[in-house]
Amino acid sequence: MDTSPEVLAAYGTDQGPVLEYVNPLAVLWAQSVLEVQEILRWASRTGTAVVPRGAGTGVSGGAHATAGCIVLSLERMNKIHEIRPEDELARVEPGVINADLNAAAAEFGLMYAPDPASYRISTIGGNVATNAGGLRCAKYGVTRDSVLSLEVVLADGTLVTTGHQTFKGVAGYDLTGLFTGSEGTLGIVVGITVRLRYLPVEVCTIAGFFPDIESAAAGVLAVGRARVQPAIMELLDAETMVALDAAHGSNLRSRGAALLLLQTDGYGAAAEADVVRLVLGELGGQVSMEGSEEALQLVDLRRHSRGDAIHTEHRVGEDVAVPRSRLVSYIAELNRMAREHEVRLKVVAHAGDGNLHPTFWVDKTEGSAGLERLDAALDESIALALAMGGTITGEHGVGQFKLRWLAQEQQEQVLELQRRIKAVFDPAGILNPGKAILTN
Repeated sequence: MDTSPEVLAAYGTDQGPVLEYVNPLAVLWAQSVLEVQEILRWASRTGTAVVPRGAGTGVSGGAHATAGCIVLSLERMNKIHEIRPEDELARVEPGVINADLNAAAAEFGLMYAPDPASYRISTIGGNVATNAGGLRCAKYGVTRDSVLSLEVVLADGTLVTTGHQTFKGVAGYDLTGLFTGSEGTLGIVVGITVRLRYLPVEVCTIAGFFPDIESAAAGVLAVGRARVQPAIMELLDAETMVALDAAHGSNLRSRGAALLLLQTDGYGAAAEADVVRLVLGELGGQVSMEGSEEALQLVDLRRHSRGDAIHTEHRVGEDVAVPRSRLVSYIAELNRMAREHEVRLKVVAHAGDGNLHPTFWVDKTEGSAGLERLDAALDESIALALAMGGTITGEHGVGQFKLRWLAQEQQEQVLELQRRIKAVFDPAGILNPGKAILTN
């Protein structure tokens, strides 16, 4: 346990916007299931709130400290218990880094498919908490699609195991699916059994540069009409490429005003890549097949596209998703909003599944007037995504920051059902309070 000011400050927030900074009472690091159980039994007896934390890479405030809480870090529970290649699964602790699991699985010709941009530093437990996505979602699904079983410590210290170690299993309610994405509000995940996939024998990377982002977005639908399912289909606008060029010395912006980056994989990768090149070329894209070094660089640049915080700016990145058929019109509307509200905008998207990460920002020198315009742009962009049949969060979770919009997406009866579920698992409300669901 540590109560030093520097540690409390380091563990008091994740990477999400901070609405009101609160210092935790203490930070505790669990190293075993028994320790987690002991901590939660104590917290239950004393009524102390517990905020679980992985690597702190979340961007919705799901791991922000709340009043009177302790932060329970699971980063030291980082063992890969086993990889069973013939069963295509792995059993891991929540503190295992995503990239480390992938490296271990690769020795058996396997991979763990969910790959958030933070995969080099984010933990499997954190990925489960938010039901994280990633670049490969379009083909392989989000975290929930790769979680077979969970070990969870409930608020009173009880240890339960949900799910199964088979790909199929429909006995009882799907509690594994319920815990996945619950952001630590129903229990603390201490063990995870994940499904592994075959490591592709071949991967082809295609870069399509377009004169505008609307044309690039149209390429997403055109590839779908050609009945090709890429493993990766990412969209970057001009502002994003300018920022990447400045930060990494690349030359993306000189090649076009928008980039559609795709990967096909498996035995049919080359044939699918040929179809993609033809389709994007017919739309006016400057299309190239990237060699292995260039391909790795482009994908790596995409993973850095969120960028670092800039102390002279107020920046907010979103996580909306819309039906793919609305992608072109939604991006056009985002650019209109930026002009009308006089805010800066850059857009990057997991275009294969309609999940967009628009970032709006203003200079801090603009003061309260700039913040008002920024909030107005955020509110309008959320409202439009919902009107198009979308959601306020595709993969980052509601956390603390997105609670303001949750009631716009979900009807009161659904919100009340979630409150009842929370009360069953956590009757005293000590698990990550003020996150994920509206409690009143």
